[in-house]
Amino acid sequence: MPGEAVTLQLGHYSGCVGAHWWGLQAAALRSPAEPAELRAAALLRFGRGPGGPETPTPRLVALELKGGVGALGPDGAGAEPPVTWDGAVADYRDRGPAGGCASRDTGSRRGDAAGDGKGNPGAAGPGAAPVGSQDPPSVRLWSDYLNVHLHPKSVYVIRQYLHDGDCGCLEAFGQGESLLQDPACVEELEDRLHFYVEECDYLQGFQVLCDLHNGFSGVGAKVTELLHDEYSRKGILTWGLTPVLSTVGDPQNSFYRLLNTALGIAHLSRHSSLFCPLSLSGSLGIKPEPPVTFPYIKYNASLNYHSSSILAAALDTFTAPYRLCSSQGSMLHFADSLTFSGRKVVAAWAALPFPALSGSSLPDILSAHQDVPWKLLSSWKEQKVSCCFAQSVVLRGICQEKATSSCLGQPRSPLHSCESPEQVLQQYLHTQFPGAFSTSHVLQQPCHTQPPFPQFFSPLLTRRGFLPDKAQGFSSAGVESIPVLAALQSSPVLHWLLSGLCRELRAPNVRRWSSFFTAGVEQDDFQEALEEIKTLAQCYETGFGADGSEDEADSD
Repeated sequence: MPGEAVTLQLGHYSGCVGAHWWGLQAAALRSPAEPAELRAAALLRFGRGPGGPETPTPRLVALELKGGVGALGPDGAGAEPPVTWDGAVADYRDRGPAGGCASRDTGSRRGDAAGDGKGNPGAAGPGAAPVGSQDPPSVRLWSDYLNVHLHPKSVYVIRQYLHDGDCGCLEAFGQGESLLQDPACVEELEDRLHFYVEECDYLQGFQVLCDLHNGFSGVGAKVTELLHDEYSRKGILTWGLTPVLSTVGDPQNSFYRLLNTALGIAHLSRHSSLFCPLSLSGSLGIKPEPPVTFPYIKYNASLNYHSSSILAAALDTFTAPYRLCSSQGSMLHFADSLTFSGRKVVAAWAALPFPALSGSSLPDILSAHQDVPWKLLSSWKEQKVSCCFAQSVVLRGICQEKATSSCLGQPRSPLHSCESPEQVLQQYLHTQFPGAFSTSHVLQQPCHTQPPFPQFFSPLLTRRGFLPDKAQGFSSAGVESIPVLAALQSSPVLHWLLSGLCRELRAPNVRRWSSFFTAGVEQDDFQEALEEIKTLAQCYETGFGADGSEDEADSD
């Protein structure tokens, strides 16, 4: 049986992703008809209040700024009764700027479409919610759509900085580092961690969700260093999260974001077993690229409520291998299978939903896709990648009435001759990525998408997230679950990402923003971090053109 993991959420956008992720765990618990493939106790603790029913709560420590916890109260969970989802929804069809939930929020002020750089949605104007969507009436803070109980030890509010405001914001890496140099703050964090760790039967390790674009990248650097020092034999899987970035913004804030991102990648990968940047932004660099699009989802990229739900669904799928009831490996083994040869950073891909015709067999479904139909979620330009060094792939929610199908007793393809769903997926991956070290898992359990998960799906999908055959038509009752294909890859695309950050942070550019370094980062420390990123980038070179040449990269 897999052991337990403790999750940390550092920052407001991480809270947005976390709120949806915990909602997905709650939805899975409400579906007892499905096989129990994932062990809920890997992420959740089950306690019973005085005379009350057994209640699952996340094994979670969340760090948030003053004003960022909303309905949870100024002291976090426990100050007020836990927020529950009562099922009420609002319909924003064809409303103008005065009607939608996004219109009441402030516009983008800090160069990201998440509004103010700390997680508030930006003004979206007409059409903010796609036709037919049913979103909650308020989605300003992640607590607005949190539908699980939190333990009183979960939320720690940092009072030195404000979540929302023109001043007093946690903007720079050095500010975040300084917070975790305060003995009182460290003692409080360690007390909360020890509370969860000591009740675990077998601690696998820690999942760290960390904002990468603001001062929380500095908080994450110190937190992962603390975990690495105190729990050296446990897995530390860190996810660097960035909301969708606006195409307009203050140049200073944009460069601050770039500096935070680079320092965060260097420090977080240094002290983690595995580090993965996650964002629907097309680029983490100075020049924003259009956000990632999905053929069967029409989401509002300026709403954290929307973008974070997509990342949460992908995250729930990536992390399945070390939460399986049948798993023999730990988080540390999972990380080691992807990060050999110094490649501590991995790229994320996902197909949400995975396009599949209802009722088709798995070999038929995969045979229909000559190229894997997933999108890169690790913030670089859209491109076709035909090689990788190692990958972990999970396919979930595909009907398995037939593992194989044949015509007149003869297999129509190599996929149709496989004996199990896992062999079908493994054979498909071998064809797509010859020579890569691949691990694969096929789960019957889909990704549940009932509210508070946003209903932003194409009307072409059935209630189970499939493409209907001609006889079925589609259901107007909403999409209750979807099949998902997701992967973590040690891939040449990371050479582009990491070396691109280094080029944008050349000395002449950095000297223009000397104010950033007054917040606590020394120039020598920054140059050391930059060298670490350059060394990481070299680990992903292939030498035969798959990762692009330096000349090509410089001309982009």
